[in-house]
Amino acid sequence: MLLLTELLKDWPCTVSGGEIRASVMGITENSLRVKKGFVFVARKGGRHDGTLYMQQAIERGAVAIVIDRTDLAALPTDIPIVIVPDCRLFIAHASAQLAGYPARRMKVIAVTGTNGKTTVTHFIGQLLKYFGNRPAVIGTTGIFIDGIKMDDDSPQMTTLPAEYLHPLLRKCEEEGVTHVVLEASSLGLAAHRLAHCEIDIGILLNIGTDHYEEHGGKLAYMHAKKRLGQMVDAMIVNKEDEQCVQMVEDLTIPVVYFGMDSSVGVHVLDLEKKFLIPGRYNYLNALAAIHALVLLGYQLDDIVQYCHLLELPEGRLQQLERDDVRVYIDYAHTPDALQAVLCTLSNSCYGKLITVFGCGGERDKGKRAEMGELAVLYSANVIVTSDNPRNEDPLAIITDILAGFGGDCSAVEVMLDRKYAIRKAVFSAAPGDIVLIAGKGHEKTQHMADGLVPFSDYEEAKRALFEKTFLDFN
Repeated sequence: MLLLTELLKDWPCTVSGGEIRASVMGITENSLRVKKGFVFVARKGGRHDGTLYMQQAIERGAVAIVIDRTDLAALPTDIPIVIVPDCRLFIAHASAQLAGYPARRMKVIAVTGTNGKTTVTHFIGQLLKYFGNRPAVIGTTGIFIDGIKMDDDSPQMTTLPAEYLHPLLRKCEEEGVTHVVLEASSLGLAAHRLAHCEIDIGILLNIGTDHYEEHGGKLAYMHAKKRLGQMVDAMIVNKEDEQCVQMVEDLTIPVVYFGMDSSVGVHVLDLEKKFLIPGRYNYLNALAAIHALVLLGYQLDDIVQYCHLLELPEGRLQQLERDDVRVYIDYAHTPDALQAVLCTLSNSCYGKLITVFGCGGERDKGKRAEMGELAVLYSANVIVTSDNPRNEDPLAIITDILAGFGGDCSAVEVMLDRKYAIRKAVFSAAPGDIVLIAGKGHEKTQHMADGLVPFSDYEEAKRALFEKTFLDFN
């Protein structure tokens, strides 16, 4: 708890009305989360304007309203109205202060990049645990402490908003966590969700095609990623990605590069023999994680001894096998990620490679045709289906995908229902074949126009494999 005056001290703002010495118990930009003693941040978002919910926040116990506009009329007069330059930066500052700045007392590593964030954060968490630390991993697949997933009411987002992140970090500190490894998405960085969170090491993995439309173009997307370099004490960068190298050229902090070339960063002798996970991209992910441990002060020879124990997180090349039919569930939802997985699987497949995939709605449309072209290039058969269409017409999304190969290809089939697309692929597989189900990975829901519905690629594939065996036996 802090007084409002303490929260506003040294922060640029103007205040009018109400009792400025009110006790503050929390801060939020969601009026439904307001409790007695909370500050309500009435920010204008992409879809909703927080000022429309000021009265609701007051009725629920708000002790102050924060805005970043001066042209509003009919503001409440019986409660402090705080005008700040940027609501997003203020909520990050206030959340950190109310939580007692827990990030300052733990080692924090943030990983950004179009692909591989989840895998790298989990690799780092696993390595830290092997050295006797108590790490927390926060990202797309949830919140893990010591490798065990926590039950938490935080939203399912790659990078948590500050009002959730800092209380969570405080909880981690109370649980004895020594290191926090988190995913830093482009959207999270652009929205200042990690502002006022002290970060020791940043990792830049790659720049691919994703979220361009949400940022307003590729340059804006890259600018968002670049922000991480301005927030950390040291950077680890993929030397094999020229765009990544260019993005850190003007940094004044230490920059360490990683890559397959033995002249880059630390050279890991015999790592390929010790690293058991397939895929060149996963090898690079392991190198990024190793470099993080080296920067934290661990000896390379000691780190490499644990590399054979590394495991991929849920939904990343997650394998099911029955009667010599292998099914892989993977989160690949960008052209680069899909190509990397397809290339890896095609090299290990002695039968047919059958791919099931779609593209998310209300996301970068430019990648759809490219992903369709890649799927046909590497696969014997492709079933194009729904992913998370959200409020977009699923058939329109599929039409965009089909444009990647002219819309007329005998190897391609369209099956709108994802459940039946998975069943068709599994049932059509013969011994030696591989089925790749790409795009949703670990997700347990499908985002439709009517909202979220329960759906798991893994469970549907598991069920289909079992039923296939039963039918074949009979």
